[in-house]
Amino acid sequence: MALEIIESCVNCWACLPLCPSRAIHEARPPQFPHFLIDADKCTECVGDFADPQCVAICPIEGAIVDELGVAMNPPGSLTGIPPERWAAAQAEIAAR
Repeated sequence: MALEIIESCVNCWACLPLCPSRAIHEARPPQFPHFLIDADKCTECVGDFADPQCVAICPIEGAIVDELGVAMNPPGSLTGIPPERWAAAQAEIAAR
């Protein structure tokens, strides 16, 4: 049981101080230009909080995934804009 931070992470530092197991650490570019989660330390906050704290604070949709690669904050979950509507709006803007 461990979460993973992927390349869409913008290194905002919001998650780092919230991790109760200190599993999140800064990676060294260029191989990983984003934060990483140590799978051996990550407990997904079980026993400490109802929800993983990194997921609760992360401002980037899809930046944290579970062990199956499923986004913990899927597209539209933070903005409230369904992905289809967002794509249509982007297409309209690009057509202008």
